[in-house]
Amino acid sequence: MKKESLIFCFVILMVLSLSRISFGMDLAIMTGGQKGTYYQFGLNLKELVKSRDIRLRVNNSTGSIENLYAVYQRPYTQMGIVQSDVLAFVSRLHTDPILKKIAKKTRMIFPLYNEEVHLLGRRKLADFDDLAGKKVAVGKEGSGTYLTAKLLFEVSDVEPAEMVSVGTDEALAQLKAGDIDAMFYVAGFPVKLFEGDVTEGDGLALIPIVNKSITEFYPIAEIPAKTYHWQFEDVNTVAVKAVLVSFNFRRANCEYVGKFSQILSENMDWLRENGHPKWKFVDLDFPLKGWEQYDCVKKYLVKKPEATPKPSVDINPILKAVKDILD
Repeated sequence: MKKESLIFCFVILMVLSLSRISFGMDLAIMTGGQKGTYYQFGLNLKELVKSRDIRLRVNNSTGSIENLYAVYQRPYTQMGIVQSDVLAFVSRLHTDPILKKIAKKTRMIFPLYNEEVHLLGRRKLADFDDLAGKKVAVGKEGSGTYLTAKLLFEVSDVEPAEMVSVGTDEALAQLKAGDIDAMFYVAGFPVKLFEGDVTEGDGLALIPIVNKSITEFYPIAEIPAKTYHWQFEDVNTVAVKAVLVSFNFRRANCEYVGKFSQILSENMDWLRENGHPKWKFVDLDFPLKGWEQYDCVKKYLVKKPEATPKPSVDINPILKAVKDILD
């Protein structure tokens, strides 16, 4: 009997130990290339939540288009960072049944920051319009850079001689080698690729984007002088908004994403202090046109109503009412 009791106690302890070990949440976020802002944001979030028993897996990717589809289809992938123009593009194509399903199942967690369109090219290029007849890298298929670059040419009616679909690392290598004239990279400044892999001796510069048709479609932005050590002047460009999205979960993942968003919201000061410089420009309450916040997030962000202050016994309520009306 004593032996059976010991065995029973041992089993109970093992169950309790295992339950303690398995307690917590496993989440995954789709980001971007390892030298890009999305990936750095993912690492910052991983660091933030690890002490709160949330295991966040940060997946690198080709960017927004892959991220949006992964959130929609890939198992155990709850969140992704995408560009707002990718969201807008998908939501407007109601004639495509697959895109219609993706738009219906995609939910915004938070708007994040503006992503500036970096157009890096030869110094002889004065502005975006000079890309006519040139060979330009537009980003790898599946990336937000790819879609944005294509849209910029579509909106502006500027026709390059060739649009080369390669990743940003390869694009920069081809630009330095003289195989192409310019490259696009849509990311919040500063981006690591241009900080560490471009020098003044490369003969390259950020090219302004001031085409009127483009600035009517995209928000105007600026990359300040000395954002990169080889950049000596402010550069006018345009931007898109980076957005943290989720699938429209209805069960456990709904609660997980909600709790995660609550932690993010309550620790913005920590992220601004310890994370990528772009956290300083994040406005979680920014009203992103056409997109409502995920209801699983909203319920974790409900603010308690402020207590109504009790009127002082020394104040004549009639006098106060008269003053309120007259004021």
